[in-house]
Amino acid sequence: MFKTKQDFINKIHLVFSVLIVVPVSLVYGFKPDAQFDIHLNTIDEHNFFKAIMGLYLGFSILWILGVFKNQYLKTAIQTNIIFMLGLGFGRILSFYIDGTPTFGYQFGTFAELFLGCYGIWVLTNKNTNFAEK
Repeated sequence: MFKTKQDFINKIHLVFSVLIVVPVSLVYGFKPDAQFDIHLNTIDEHNFFKAIMGLYLGFSILWILGVFKNQYLKTAIQTNIIFMLGLGFGRILSFYIDGTPTFGYQFGTFAELFLGCYGIWVLTNKNTNFAEK
């Protein structure tokens, strides 16, 4: 998985993303009320959360491919950046419009913004083969 120190630096955020996103996706898809103040009442609401679960799992598969197959690494990092920063900025917008959510979502916002920024750093770091030289 990690052949060198630089390989570890380039991929570790993808591993953390998968370790967080997969369990969260399963909770969203099957039991959102177990960890969050979410109560689904209609089939459409259940369908929506199962679709979110599928989206999260699909991206996780791409990130796993990036960890194990170098030809997918840059795409995995780019999609991770978009995924994490999209969630993080959406949550910040919600803070201002809707108010402060529970601690889990507050922590999630910080983690998403950190992982997205870390991915940008990896892509632009002069020590990686991704950076423009």
